[in-house]
Amino acid sequence: MVSTPTRTTAAPTARGGSLGRTAGRTAGSSPVPAPPSTRTAGPPAVRVRAWYRRFWSALEGTGKSRNGSTYYLILGSTLALTAIGIMMVLSASSVEAIAAGESPYSAALKQGGFAAIGIFGMFVLSRVNVVWLRRIAWGVMILAVALLGLVLLVGRSALGNQNWIDVGPFTFQPSEAAKLALALWMATVLDRKAKLLHEWRHALVPVVAPGAAVVLGLILAGNDLGTAMIVMIIVAAALFFAGVRLYFFAFAGGLLAIGTTILAVTNPNRMCRILSWTGQTCADGSDLNYQSTNGLYGLASGGWFGVGLGQSRQKYSWIPEAHNDFIFAIIGEELGLVGTLVVLVLFAILGTAIYRVVVAQHDVFHRVLAGAIMVWLLGQASVNMAVVTGLAPVIGVPLPFISYGGSALLMSLCAIGVVLSLARAQMDPGMQPKKMLKFGPAAFANSVRRARAARAAAARNEAKNRPAKNPAARNPAAKNPATKNPAAKSAAPKNRTKA
Repeated sequence: MVSTPTRTTAAPTARGGSLGRTAGRTAGSSPVPAPPSTRTAGPPAVRVRAWYRRFWSALEGTGKSRNGSTYYLILGSTLALTAIGIMMVLSASSVEAIAAGESPYSAALKQGGFAAIGIFGMFVLSRVNVVWLRRIAWGVMILAVALLGLVLLVGRSALGNQNWIDVGPFTFQPSEAAKLALALWMATVLDRKAKLLHEWRHALVPVVAPGAAVVLGLILAGNDLGTAMIVMIIVAAALFFAGVRLYFFAFAGGLLAIGTTILAVTNPNRMCRILSWTGQTCADGSDLNYQSTNGLYGLASGGWFGVGLGQSRQKYSWIPEAHNDFIFAIIGEELGLVGTLVVLVLFAILGTAIYRVVVAQHDVFHRVLAGAIMVWLLGQASVNMAVVTGLAPVIGVPLPFISYGGSALLMSLCAIGVVLSLARAQMDPGMQPKKMLKFGPAAFANSVRRARAARAAAARNEAKNRPAKNPAARNPAAKNPATKNPAAKSAAPKNRTKA
């Protein structure tokens, strides 16, 4: 005997007034809306979800009234974080610059210059159709791998890491460009293999091996475990948003945990950092947790409102190179808890707005690209803040948009430009920011064809209007009225004959 499942009325009632909607669907009629008094009933998670949807619906609008608030939230929070970064780089680097005999504004001016270039690139990419970027995905990936290999040959080492290439008076870090190139390349490949990703070998090849494996190997060859960890997070995010099955992540996570442990144990410098983080002493008696300890002192001395902008004490070489990875500690000391909360809120706004862009994408390429960028920026910010606050061992990871570093700032702003392009496409066409230029071979060919057609139309109009200005030239009979109407000439003799 087979029992027929039945639905009780208690469960729908407890889920926020869904009884009326269920009954309406069962009877085959149109859905019956729940009473206003019961729409917010139910568990707290349901109420929070309903409030979140109503809030974003009111903020963003629907249909033709979509005002693009997501676009402007991403743009505003990014520009605000960049401005805070330039200001704090000036404050944190001025003391060491003066001690070295340099201008106190040198680091801030360089950061401002890269910010200007990055903002220009961000606005350009925000006006480019992201689909066109798919055409250059393989090219930028090959270029990124070539630059990472070039670092190992002619790169410059600093603090044990070989990450930089000297380009005149500036230095360039190819590993930062590799993050954006890898996200774009993975989105392109996963989009083409979307229907095959339920099989582990298609999810693994070529995204994880050899693509991400080559990038990770070259970065680890330069002894940069922090950047390698961020790249691992980007790869995991791309696979997740592509829809790879979850058991694959459990297996890959176990392998990565084993690999990270081996890399930490086999390197004395990394092992010393872990021992210092746990409060133990290294074998050689050094304390590699020195920066983190003084960072905590700076955060603690800041209090609620800080000691004042530019008044930090820890930047007097207590925190070496405070304008780099530990700039969040200077923010907490000079601007206090309020300043750190402002930075956290700006990152939260940025992450929430990008998440809104991700969940609105129906195309795998768009969703994977935006999701990988979101996890990259927010994951890197979380790791940096965890290191500064002592929640993680010291890892050389900069704070996006704020820490000193032209390559990191430039690539982060370009990544935001890609997300802005997706957010712009979600806006009502009448409210979209106007395009500045047309990019791409197809767009260039279309512009040439339009210009040629416009010139041909203008020539035709000119040829059509030129005879109209001189009717006599077009009709010679107009010069002699007697020959204008031949019928009148032939009719005149007939009249004279009758007379």
